[in-house]
Amino acid sequence: MRRMPILAAIAAAAIVIASPAAHAGLLGAPIGLLSAIQRIKFEAPALAPMAHTIFCLRYEDECRARLLFRGGPILLTEARWADLKDVNLAVNRAIIPERNELGLAGETWLIDPERGDCNDYAVTKRHRLLKRGWPARTLLLGEVVIPSGEHHLVLLVRTKSGDLVLDNLTPQIRPWSRAPYRWVRIQSPGNPRYWTTVAQRGV
Repeated sequence: MRRMPILAAIAAAAIVIASPAAHAGLLGAPIGLLSAIQRIKFEAPALAPMAHTIFCLRYEDECRARLLFRGGPILLTEARWADLKDVNLAVNRAIIPERNELGLAGETWLIDPERGDCNDYAVTKRHRLLKRGWPARTLLLGEVVIPSGEHHLVLLVRTKSGDLVLDNLTPQIRPWSRAPYRWVRIQSPGNPRYWTTVAQRGV
């Protein structure tokens, strides 16, 4: 990552200091300056996961390109931070974890199922935040590889304080830079049906 100009760094630090309540609780402590300014870098167009294409046929409104889709990350206010914590906790508790033993052949992405895997948690969190008025451009499904080598789906939330990860494997909402995953592809903020690859950290 390129070094920020000194004035920009000071300004970013001032933003973090000015709104500590909105950031408190990330990994149990306020996020630092570097975490606050680090964001996903979209790279090249990528094929959407086949299961997501099927998901869009089932839930057309979830994949609708919206007229107000343009714009950048959203300001992380105290109310929005409360939204994230509430939805993340509620969905993690509501869905009974059930492993998909059939691989790609058995992969379905469902909103609010009684039982499900990571895909169901991620799309349900996105759905609930959309219902609360969050812009679709800030709620991106992301495919990652976890340390065990398995592919996994999470929800990335784009805020002006940095990109945050909502994950069913942990109750914590983590800055993108602190999630120990390799990113494979992610929804485009310009259109939820399109996906892109992700630049490696530090590039």
